[in-house]
Amino acid sequence: MRYLPLTDSDRADMLAAIGVETIDDLFVDIPDDKRVDGALQLPSHRPEMAVETALKRLAARNVPADSVPFFVGAGAYKHHVPATVDHLIQRSEFLTSYTPYQPEISQGTLQVLFEFQTQVAELTGMEVANASMYDGSTATAEAVLMANRVTKRRKAVLAGGLHPHYRAVVETTVGMADDALVLLDPDPSGTEDVISAIDEETACVVVQCPSFYGHLIDLKPIAEAAHAKGALLVAVFTEVVALAAIEPPGAQGADIVVGEGQSIGNPLTFGGPYVGLFATRQKFLRQMPGRVCGETVDADGERGFVLTLSTREQHIRRDKATSNICTNSGLCALAFTIHATLLGGTGLTRLAAVNHAQTVKLVERLEDVRGVEVLNDTFFNEVTLRVDRDAAAVIEDLAERGVLAGVPVSRLLPSAGLDDLIVAAVTECVSDDDIEAFATTLAEVL
Repeated sequence: MRYLPLTDSDRADMLAAIGVETIDDLFVDIPDDKRVDGALQLPSHRPEMAVETALKRLAARNVPADSVPFFVGAGAYKHHVPATVDHLIQRSEFLTSYTPYQPEISQGTLQVLFEFQTQVAELTGMEVANASMYDGSTATAEAVLMANRVTKRRKAVLAGGLHPHYRAVVETTVGMADDALVLLDPDPSGTEDVISAIDEETACVVVQCPSFYGHLIDLKPIAEAAHAKGALLVAVFTEVVALAAIEPPGAQGADIVVGEGQSIGNPLTFGGPYVGLFATRQKFLRQMPGRVCGETVDADGERGFVLTLSTREQHIRRDKATSNICTNSGLCALAFTIHATLLGGTGLTRLAAVNHAQTVKLVERLEDVRGVEVLNDTFFNEVTLRVDRDAAAVIEDLAERGVLAGVPVSRLLPSAGLDDLIVAAVTECVSDDDIEAFATTLAEVL
């Protein structure tokens, strides 16, 4: 028997309380052509074996990332994750843990988060880091909200090199608070003038490095200009491995550093779950969203770990809470920490060097392909290509020939007039043969 706790009268009272007449009124924002009228058109029930067979056939229509030359990036990257990482995160004490509210029974989780925070702080060149966020885009939105609290201003400047999805999340989140946003035009060439957009009302300027288009951005003059106007610099990254090759954003003057940590320890998995990284200066610690784990000693002088700061609404009064997007990614943060520990500082630097070296090979090889222009003078492991045909069609043609060649910019920015651009990424998983296959096949379809 189904348990239905609400009566028709209860539902009517709730609808009246929120000012609508019917449940359908709750969905008026969804366009009519996107709504399903009536029951879903699904086949009738089938035996389990038949369902398994049907799903396997459906899955076989996908092209696995490791089955063909693979150059897709644009915010999610295919790196090699050692088998040790998955083996260790599958241990029940980690896999089944939720949140570390009870330090006496979750010392392992707390210690991992403490070490995770240490690694993130060192990578970003910042003084403190939290115990992770939901993902890089929500971490960016939280950084803007935090900058507004710190500066007591309500205007953010988003650079044109910021990932379009990150920009959209910031727009959605900040829009809820009626804060102002200055959205600079997309910047495929890496030459935009961010500094001229900063004024005395600016709370923060948000700059991604490497940018969505792969350009390395000198953050120092932007940080100086922002500080001169009393604003903060929020530095964003989508490829955390890059931080092992370039000067850390903290050393370049950033006040808040946020980004995506998927590249270390976490596979692609169709877009998630991922792990947002968030670091800042010590003086801004109490305005930082999320949670912070600290090291201490117990009554017997034994080393232990505790949840030392948590400005979430579960812990303090709602009107004093700093985080709207408070979910951390505990298991993904664990995977990050294990992989980073296995690599060590030397290994991570070597990994970054391999990524860059392979990208240099791709760029040099593409110089010989007619109809291709590489827009980047500087890059880490990702570049923007201009082709002399519609980029989305080129990507489709390459896919039919067994090469997943990148992401057409028009897929993420359909109205920007950038239909001839492709963002291509190279990691340590790309071989010399893959690069040759890319260049040769691209020459065939252009």
